[in-house]
Amino acid sequence: MAERIQKVLARAGYGSRRQIEVWIKEGKVSRNGETASLGDQVEVGDTMKLDGKALSAKRLWQQPQQVLLYNKPVGEVCTRKDPEGRRTIYQSLPAPEQGRWVSVGRLDINTSGLIILTTDGELANTLMHPSNEMDREYAVRILGEVTGDMLQNLRDGVELEDGKAHFSDVQRAGGEGANSWFHVVIQEGRNREVRRLWESQGVQVSRLMRVRYGPVIIPPKLKMGHWMMIDGYELETLYDDVGLKAHVEQQAGGRAQREKKMRPLKNTTAKPRKKEKITKSGKAKRSPRVRGR
Repeated sequence: MAERIQKVLARAGYGSRRQIEVWIKEGKVSRNGETASLGDQVEVGDTMKLDGKALSAKRLWQQPQQVLLYNKPVGEVCTRKDPEGRRTIYQSLPAPEQGRWVSVGRLDINTSGLIILTTDGELANTLMHPSNEMDREYAVRILGEVTGDMLQNLRDGVELEDGKAHFSDVQRAGGEGANSWFHVVIQEGRNREVRRLWESQGVQVSRLMRVRYGPVIIPPKLKMGHWMMIDGYELETLYDDVGLKAHVEQQAGGRAQREKKMRPLKNTTAKPRKKEKITKSGKAKRSPRVRGR
């Protein structure tokens, strides 16, 4: 079955579809010895090259669909290499079976919480593409008084320097006095958008954690600085939720195997942070939870 080149390469983890389309336009991708064009399709048996380097047929057509959840601590950055020498999330992750980890969205250095990483570029593209309007839910601690009018402003929309933005949902989630907790939902990933929206109302974000991305809610047992694989039924559920097909292999194993899928690497320096009690929003609108084992 023939598929578009950018879809096959993205699924194999070579880059996002947009980036691969740019490479095709720049003449960096070839198929069967000829420079590829946008719209070209490829099928099993075709030879592919990227920047003159031959691409593995096994990686292109038998790419394992690995998905990993990581609970990022404050102080780590989401780039692969940091020019300032700061610790990156990739230093805390295991090596994938094939390809490379593609991060589904990023968190800035001062934001903690859920990051989804996958070797499946098609899954990453589906979760991140603006047209799919995936919810990103954050738990936010605010320093300053928050009024009902301010919350309505944040729902209606605020004009920021890069355009109008708003929370599709915002709910109080506990706390008293100058420090109060809220759960907010946005459907785009502009730089520091959650912080800038609150700052537009004259208050300050003192803590920010992502607790959900699309259908995936961070599992309560996933400690700060730890990662966990999802597979089997959980992986199939995630793919079904976003309208894709998972190639799930049944895996046997007991407690030891399950615990092996939820741990930090030995060389990680990240330490679990002390948990703070956050009362969850009582609003019924929630996507299905995808839990790791």
